[in-house]
Amino acid sequence: MNETALILARMQFAANITFHILFPTITIALGWILFYFRMRFKATRDESWEEAYYFWTKVFALTFALGVVSGITMSFQFGTNWPGFMEKAGNIAGPLLGYEVLTAFFLEATFLGVMLFGRGRVSERTHLIATFLVAFGTTMSAFWIISLNSWMQTPVGFEIVNGKIMATDWLAIVFNPSFPYRFTHMMLGSGLTASFVVAGVSAWQVLKKVDSKATHRALKTALFAAAFLIPIQILVGDLQGSNTLKYQPAKIAAIEGVWNTEKGAPIVLFGWPDKETKSNLYSIEIPKIASLILTHDLNGEVKGLNEFEGKHPPVAPVFWAFRIMVGTGMAMLAVSWLGVFLLRKRTVNTLPRMYLKGLAVMTFAGWVATVAGWYVTEIGRQPYIIYGVLTAAETASKHASAMIGLTLTAYVALYLFLLISYVFVVKSLSEKATRGQPPKLPTAPARKAASVVGAAGD
Repeated sequence: MNETALILARMQFAANITFHILFPTITIALGWILFYFRMRFKATRDESWEEAYYFWTKVFALTFALGVVSGITMSFQFGTNWPGFMEKAGNIAGPLLGYEVLTAFFLEATFLGVMLFGRGRVSERTHLIATFLVAFGTTMSAFWIISLNSWMQTPVGFEIVNGKIMATDWLAIVFNPSFPYRFTHMMLGSGLTASFVVAGVSAWQVLKKVDSKATHRALKTALFAAAFLIPIQILVGDLQGSNTLKYQPAKIAAIEGVWNTEKGAPIVLFGWPDKETKSNLYSIEIPKIASLILTHDLNGEVKGLNEFEGKHPPVAPVFWAFRIMVGTGMAMLAVSWLGVFLLRKRTVNTLPRMYLKGLAVMTFAGWVATVAGWYVTEIGRQPYIIYGVLTAAETASKHASAMIGLTLTAYVALYLFLLISYVFVVKSLSEKATRGQPPKLPTAPARKAASVVGAAGD
């Protein structure tokens, strides 16, 4: 496969995964936020919690639908652009993807219908259980996908037989060395993404004066959740960095812009990685801090990119994506903590308009951090598709560059249209949520029949 075709194929898969990850990263945590709203309504009988629940169920359903569509498209590319991957690693990737469908997707799809249309038709307990199972299903989906992706980053528990990768220890494969850190990091990232979506949309409703008590409850819940989660995310990110240093030192070298192996490596705050001179131009550095962060020792050794000649990722994309992720995370930390501080002595209605506008602007800040983080992860393992075992070039199809370029253009155009449409629909839903009431209950005879069926089910 020529180099241009390979780059275009990688760009096409990048476009697919970039678009797809936007939606699961909301639904994974939003499912648990909905469960919390439902629990609060059941405990307090305060209708504002139920109002918040039904508004955000609409957003969840819309987001879930786009996640399903983009996920199906992405899975097709294993066959169209990367047939060598499934041919050589399908004995491991196939079962893990199958488990995700059987244990997670079917669970979500089945009980989402109960969440959306079950009010008055099933008992409250059944409805609460359905909400829990949808949230649990989204988490299980993340579990299997992150397990597979983590195994591709830190492959263990296999042997190669006749050119094919065969499993020898499924427990080691599922719970591979990077999985605990990456799964926790993804779950926390989803929590922050969903929290900022809820907080940002709620802030927009306050600004547009279409807010209600439900809006205020949702905004406060989201801000407190974000303020609580982000310090934990910073700690988990540090642990993941140490794990990556151990198993993928070339990725760490690219992240930190370290060209030569050294003890007491400086942290490069900003700079321009130059592959020609193998140095960072115009860099701003703090001595020894990279070693301290990565090894917890001021004089710890960090391997440089020159140790991995021809086997390290492109430096600039990884270097800058990491700084975008961290910078966005720091902004989310500042905004959430400021919000919690302001709410100590204020109500949502009296929050400064400037703060509410900033919160609305940051509605999708979690998307920026998530996509940047995935770029660090995925570009950072190049040139391998399975780290140290199988390169991307070995698994790519033999399609002509022109064909891949045409489909890439079509994908990007469609995804931009869908993304703009999604944001517009969420905006429209939020502006119409004036004192929004939950769906009307069925007529009295239907309620009576439903209560009998619900009681029998319970």
